[in-house]
Amino acid sequence: MAKTRRLGMLLVLIFLVLASKGEDDFSYCESMVRKWAKSSAGNRIKADKLTLKDFLFFLHVPRTGGRTYYSCFLKKLYANTDECPRSYDKLRFDPRETNCRLLATHDDYSLMSKLPKDKTSMITILRNPIDRVFSTYEFSVEVAARFLVHPNLTSATQMTKNMKSRSRGVSTLDIWPWKFLVPWMREDLFARRDTRKHTEVRSIKGKQNPYDMHEFVMPLHTFVDDPMAHEIIHNGATFQLAGLTNNSFLAEAPKIRRCVRRHPNLDHYVLEVAKGRLDHMLYIGLTEDHKESATIFANMVGSQVLSQSEALSSLGEEVTSNKTGTNSFQDPEDGGENQDQRSTGDNKLGEDAPSLDAETTDENMTVENLLEAYETCTSALRKTQSKRRTISLRKIAPAYFSKEARLQVPQTVIQKILLLNSLDVDLYKHAQQLFMEQSKHLMQNGQPKSEPQNKYRLSEMETQEARYNLYMTWKVLSLISTTLLFVFVGVFVTTKRRNSKIKV
Repeated sequence: MAKTRRLGMLLVLIFLVLASKGEDDFSYCESMVRKWAKSSAGNRIKADKLTLKDFLFFLHVPRTGGRTYYSCFLKKLYANTDECPRSYDKLRFDPRETNCRLLATHDDYSLMSKLPKDKTSMITILRNPIDRVFSTYEFSVEVAARFLVHPNLTSATQMTKNMKSRSRGVSTLDIWPWKFLVPWMREDLFARRDTRKHTEVRSIKGKQNPYDMHEFVMPLHTFVDDPMAHEIIHNGATFQLAGLTNNSFLAEAPKIRRCVRRHPNLDHYVLEVAKGRLDHMLYIGLTEDHKESATIFANMVGSQVLSQSEALSSLGEEVTSNKTGTNSFQDPEDGGENQDQRSTGDNKLGEDAPSLDAETTDENMTVENLLEAYETCTSALRKTQSKRRTISLRKIAPAYFSKEARLQVPQTVIQKILLLNSLDVDLYKHAQQLFMEQSKHLMQNGQPKSEPQNKYRLSEMETQEARYNLYMTWKVLSLISTTLLFVFVGVFVTTKRRNSKIKV
């Protein structure tokens, strides 16, 4: 009895020590996160945000359609010589020591520490978080599948190393987040292919969910639950705007990120910082509202870039050279590894890209011309992307992704994506409000307003949230009912035993 009492007291003591440590950890984390949030709020640019400054920073959130803006807008507005070297690669130089005027990158907001804040304007594009997670999964699989032309993973990895050492360009595997996601998915695809060689694969009959064909590709629900997705994808837009990704220039970013993940009640600090940075941007686009976004961009950003170019008379020769010249940069979302495509006769990375960039601006370019060129460019770009995607996904047939196929994904998976991306959901709603303000500003200045396309998307996301809330309520009620049932059964059994004892 004494031993039992001492053991109980020891357990209580251990619990109190652990609880104390937990409280100390929370206090430490809260202090660190609050200090970071306060300093971040104080560093915001206070100048007129609607006026284009000398330097344009395009913070490209992955899978939001940013490649279209880069190829079909920015490459037509800026000469090659205006672009900072090795865009989309983590910079190893100080932009303040160069003559570049444009930086387009997947790097997060912490890159602003290397830029002259009073001379920098920032733009970005956001997307419905559910669609962005789908697209990230699909693109990771698409690029990784290109390596399946190799007999094994070792061969694919070695070929990549050899080509990387000989190439001056930037490949997908050099850029965040693909430098993490693609190798991870590539290894998984090879493992599944090896398993198929030694086991009998079930026959695929009828309409199947391509997002759950585990014999061929990592299922979406597995992808969503993996620690890699938690580290890079979920709430990715919020952490990128906050400057807290695992690719951040901020020294304390890893500690802040761990604190926020360990104590979710601190994540509102990160969200508020991200919202504040959206508030001070020159332009915010929405993937779902691509037509209206393009119109606003051309009038709010494009017109100012053209005015700057007119003021620089020497720019004419540079723009002319841009029509025939090539850039060492190759867009990461152009897709894949050119060395692997050569071995199968598929289109290599960047092969079609120069034609998309050929129609660059001239001194007589107008906003109307820019929008016409954008439409032509995006049409060609979609065809190229569709062709490349089809060729790549053949390697994992019958799994083929499409918007229609997404409807086959169970609601439980969709609801989990919503839950894991709650910060991005709030950030996206905030971006929608800012987008409406941009649209009103455009109308006040006499510019035409295109028909909004995002009403359905907003209601769809709200519907998903409502469904999830209903689902969680049902689970809680079920849990309570089950608990009450067990209590009732326990009381009933106990009472019955007592009555039987009394009778005896």
